[in-house]
Amino acid sequence: MDQEAGVKSKTGSPQRRKRRSAEQLTNRILHAATEEFKRVGYAGATTAAIARRADVTEAQLFRCFGSKANLFREAIFEPLDEQLRAFTSEHLDDGNAGSLFQENSALYIEQLRSFVAENIDMITSLVVAQTYEKETGHGVGAIGSLQRYFERGAANMRGRAVDPKVDPKLMVRVSFVAVLACVMFREWIFPPGLASEDSINQAINTFVIEGISANHAAGVPRQS
Repeated sequence: MDQEAGVKSKTGSPQRRKRRSAEQLTNRILHAATEEFKRVGYAGATTAAIARRADVTEAQLFRCFGSKANLFREAIFEPLDEQLRAFTSEHLDDGNAGSLFQENSALYIEQLRSFVAENIDMITSLVVAQTYEKETGHGVGAIGSLQRYFERGAANMRGRAVDPKVDPKLMVRVSFVAVLACVMFREWIFPPGLASEDSINQAINTFVIEGISANHAAGVPRQS
């Protein structure tokens, strides 16, 4: 029986289950997929196991995401877009955003660095898949949640300066890659004894923030 159609009550009679919205289905599947991919990795995870964890059918999973590879990409980066949306709502949608520009930037870069560090195994798996598997070799253009993240970040930058030196569409990507690379290749580029963990993190934050700040200062800040 389709899990959306209904379940049996304790007496054995069919009991209709309230139909979930498309958004609810998507969120359930993404959450379940994230947990399953973190638990057993991309190769070990199956769409059947993810569907069971999400309490949906495999048919519903494939209708929402098309393939396991698509689901993997979205499961990685949807939480990042949600994080930026929450950060924007809490820290940038107020009259003091301009005066707290550097403080807010430092806070968000630290959150981004933490996100990458916490999800580095999944991101590394994605990079390998993008390199060697034809099914996933479409670049970030195929990752809807990451595209939304970039668009949201560019809009935040664009809303706070006029005529910046670097197009915000590029700046948000460069900033993301700078943090990603420093975390992903940490052991390669920061050998033991070079600097403390705190010093490395501070250097990452300062580098990215100063780039964003220079771009922001190039234009005339918009009034909130």
